[in-house]
Amino acid sequence: MARKTNVGLIGAAFMGRAHSNGYLDVGYYFDVPQPVLHTVCDVNQSAAEALAKQYGWQHTESSWEKLVVRDDIDLIDICTSNKSHMPIAVAAAQNGKHIICEKPIAMSAAEAKTMYEAAEEAGVRHMTAFNYRRVPSILLAKKMIDEGKIGKIYHFNAVYYQDWLVDPHFPFVWRHDVKEGGSGAHGDMNAHTVDLARFLVGEIAAVCAAQDTFIKERRTPDGHMAKVTVDDALYFMAKFQNGALGNFMATRFAHGRKNFLRLEIFGSEGSLVFNLERLNELDYFSRADAPDTQGFRNIVVTESAHPYLNLWWPPGHIIGWEHTFIHEIGDLLRAIDNGQGVKADFYDGYRCQQVLDAAWESSLNNKWMAIPEK
Repeated sequence: MARKTNVGLIGAAFMGRAHSNGYLDVGYYFDVPQPVLHTVCDVNQSAAEALAKQYGWQHTESSWEKLVVRDDIDLIDICTSNKSHMPIAVAAAQNGKHIICEKPIAMSAAEAKTMYEAAEEAGVRHMTAFNYRRVPSILLAKKMIDEGKIGKIYHFNAVYYQDWLVDPHFPFVWRHDVKEGGSGAHGDMNAHTVDLARFLVGEIAAVCAAQDTFIKERRTPDGHMAKVTVDDALYFMAKFQNGALGNFMATRFAHGRKNFLRLEIFGSEGSLVFNLERLNELDYFSRADAPDTQGFRNIVVTESAHPYLNLWWPPGHIIGWEHTFIHEIGDLLRAIDNGQGVKADFYDGYRCQQVLDAAWESSLNNKWMAIPEK
């Protein structure tokens, strides 16, 4: 395809790197308009310049307000702290830019709804970057669930463990500040599992949560002690609209767990188990198997018939975490080219945020909270 999509990336830290890699590689595997790494923007000019040099961005900028009004930018990619998502996305939509925004989509459901309505009114393509929807094993699980392989779902259990904040000497960063992040482990990690729950099982009807902050203060880079105003861990029970029960746990205080996301889905006819740290595999139990050979079978999801795998390597040659970003960027660029919607969109981000908000409120008030139906 001859057409190109000029990208403006806002945020030059870790997630900006992951997205940059996706733009560089997507054209080798997806038949989509070539993304042009046009401008990277960050309030830290040196960070923007370093990312530009490493990944080949053509220009740098320090003001997102200037970037979103430029006529030579087609797509705005938001990889900033959560506080800035809504104003950037709304301004981008009002200036006719397509948008991809990292999760959690906003600081609150009200902000997320504003983003969704602005993007819809502008008629632009919009995506919430729930990249784990693009793991082939997850998509295979979705297919098996839709085909009735595990029957009526009774339970959805999700744990997301990390350990990067166990050290009490780890410095205070923006993720410790509720004014910048909205929440801690909850928004950063439960956002993923809530979206996967909605994707695989259905809408959540009500939640009941508890949370805690284990290290109350941390030292700032300039040597002062600052109060940690977000959760270090939050877990909640859930009731789904279809009657299933759920359990969600997110913590950054799990020694030995670097990025451990595990899903267990139990149904009337079988079970599915997924582990992000073994993302090329899916475990499946079928009640229909003969009793003498019954047990979990391990499916290695690398066949060309599996989702996205026809784009990659021969069977048995695994893919990695970075490929999920290539998949989502490929799907987004295709949607921009054909003028169709793409999932997960800002509506999905909004619905996820409703669950996150309700769980946060439940943890403060010690009671079940209902999720709005829309």
